[in-house]
Amino acid sequence: MSLLLDAFWRAVAYCLHPRVIVLSLLPLAIGVALTLGLSWFFWEPTVALVRGWLVQWSLLDAALRWIESLAGGSFRSVIAPLIVVLLAMPLVVVVSVLLVALMMSSAIVQLVASRRFAALERRHGAGALKTTLYSVGCTLLAALALLLSLPLWLIPPLVLVLPPLIWGWLTCQVMSFDALAEHASADERRRLLSQHRWPLLGIGVVTGYLGAAPTLIWAASAVTLVFAPLLIALSVWLYMLVFAFSALWFTHYVLAALAQLRAADQAQAQARRDAAAAAAPTPLPLVEVLGEPQPQAKPPGAV
Repeated sequence: MSLLLDAFWRAVAYCLHPRVIVLSLLPLAIGVALTLGLSWFFWEPTVALVRGWLVQWSLLDAALRWIESLAGGSFRSVIAPLIVVLLAMPLVVVVSVLLVALMMSSAIVQLVASRRFAALERRHGAGALKTTLYSVGCTLLAALALLLSLPLWLIPPLVLVLPPLIWGWLTCQVMSFDALAEHASADERRRLLSQHRWPLLGIGVVTGYLGAAPTLIWAASAVTLVFAPLLIALSVWLYMLVFAFSALWFTHYVLAALAQLRAADQAQAQARRDAAAAAAPTPLPLVEVLGEPQPQAKPPGAV
């Protein structure tokens, strides 16, 4: 627990570092540009498409009329944009994690390592290509899990549990692998991810819920839907901050855990050497092996 909290406070402090702020600008600019571009071209057609689906489904239309009688006549005009936003936010989260992993994680690891773990040996357990493929693979799995779990989001408790868990798993897998790729060997990485499975998943879930916080922007008022493209861009910025913080948290945690693992391995190796030296038979003195030297006989006539 002390390792977890120590890494947390260090990550908070590093978020204010000028280099971290500068590093976040490029993925932020790319994410905002993608969001605004897609919103410009696809926002209105997508909302119109969803609104058409709602009209065509007679059972859903009857439910909407009943909700309108309770919530007011403006509810129908809000529900279609709200559905589009809810469907877009998981994609925004996944893209944000991928951008941070590809553009920030390596630089964040270098920053933390140079300032805190300069003496930690780099054993290069995974190269850049393997790290990128791993990040993309985990991102695709998370996107598939989000897509398959969409029907369960209609159950109120699950919509508050499933997305943060999926985002937490994705963050845990990607950030942990990236943080250990250069410093840990493949065997050390497997051992650390196994020994610290639950703390790492806990960090991922916490950051997953933090990543869900920008969605609260949409709960402020139905008027916010008018500014949906700009608010989605604002959400991207908040997601970048959250996942930059999570990258720092994971990096501080796993590099400290790696240093402890190597110290423990060295202590065990030294203990084995000491035990082997103590158990080894003590060599006999040369006198005991050869025997006491015998006095030489004097030749006849010697004085």
